Amino acid sequence: QVQLVESGGGLVQTGGSLRLSCAASGSGAGTYNMGWYRQTPGKQREFVASIAAAGNTNYADSVKGRFTISRDNAKNTVYLEMNSLKPEDTAVYYCKAVRYDISIAYWGQGTQVTVSS
Repeated sequence: QVQLVESGGGLVQTGGSLRLSCAASGSGAGTYNMGWYRQTPGKQREFVASIAAAGNTNYADSVKGRFTISRDNAKNTVYLEMNSLKPEDTAVYYCKAVRYDISIAYWGQGTQVTVSS
């Protein structure tokens, strides 16, 4: 069992920055691939960025060049640095931990990011 706790959301103006954190705890937390997803009312949750246990990263086209995902394995924490924020980045951001080899995934509770125009 892995528990995920997100933090760092808030209200920011267009062009501003925020850093989200996701602290993972539980057995084998450091072996999971980690990702960030976001969701707005009435829409499906969408992929934002991911980082493998080995450190490989992947980004949605909409955030490439503006967002950076990283992880600190010593702290079992993954970060999402968000720069040049736009109103369309407004969403609830969720952290996900996944192990594809054993087909198991966990989600955090989400953190609200609001970008004002």
